[in-house]
Amino acid sequence: MTTVTSVRTATASPFDLADEVAYRRWRAAKLAAAPRDVDELIVDVADPFALTPRERDALLERCARANMAVYRGPASAADASLPRALGRQLGLERLDANWLAEEDGISHITVSDRSDGDGGRGGFIPYTDRAIRWHTDGYYHPAGRRIRGMILHCVRPAAEGGVNALLDHEWVYIALRDADPAHIAALMADDAMTIPAREDAVGGVARAAQSGPVFSVDDDGALHMRYTARTRSIVWKDDPATRAAVAALEAVLASDAAPVLRLKLEAGMGIVANNVLHERTAFVDDPARPRLLYRARYLDRVAPRAARGDAAWRNG
Repeated sequence: MTTVTSVRTATASPFDLADEVAYRRWRAAKLAAAPRDVDELIVDVADPFALTPRERDALLERCARANMAVYRGPASAADASLPRALGRQLGLERLDANWLAEEDGISHITVSDRSDGDGGRGGFIPYTDRAIRWHTDGYYHPAGRRIRGMILHCVRPAAEGGVNALLDHEWVYIALRDADPAHIAALMADDAMTIPAREDAVGGVARAAQSGPVFSVDDDGALHMRYTARTRSIVWKDDPATRAAVAALEAVLASDAAPVLRLKLEAGMGIVANNVLHERTAFVDDPARPRLLYRARYLDRVAPRAARGDAAWRNG
């Protein structure tokens, strides 16, 4: 086996390459609890603005197992304040408002023309009808703005296509570590992946270049992943270990063995997740009822199940 340098965390962690016992224990529990079908993630909710304790616990339980859950609420739920209201009930408070979001910080994801005067949303792939490859949200952000949680709420689905695929990043970590721990060591390097600077229309720097790891461990011990399958506007560290790790990662994502969960969100449905890997197929719109989703991105993770009796929940 390849010799690797330990990537240590402040406390004992399954993500410490030197702690094989903790890793094996966590790995066994993780794989045993993993959902085998997307239906296992679905929770029916009567009112996303006011979850019952049972509904909230069910969503938290699925996020604890798989870092994601799917809620199914009333199809009439078209209020843009819904993601924030739902997020607060699940421990998601620190909304990350990107420059293409609305004033309330919620992004309205719909097909947009580059020339329609909306600030250029049509120049970014989420606002097109094209397929989006595997990624985690905010991979171009600095460490202080890591996107840890997200909500994607469907107001209107596409007429055809627009299927979401979801993959727990912790499973990807397991697959790579089992193949060769050196892959994890390489992808945890602070300069593993760099997103070049983005310039604005007048040639200024709209976003500085961002270098960072693919896998990292948050202060609370949770695993975070930063990734995009794009081949343009991305620079990988040019050394043998990183090249081997990236090739292994791409193979894992393309493997039939990957437990990818697929679904097409219908009106009133949504995804709550700890920023797992996700992608989207291309779609065709009904011009009279174009596809519309609300997206909220957070600096927080979904609250652990143990927090279900906290004061915020009792008061909210």
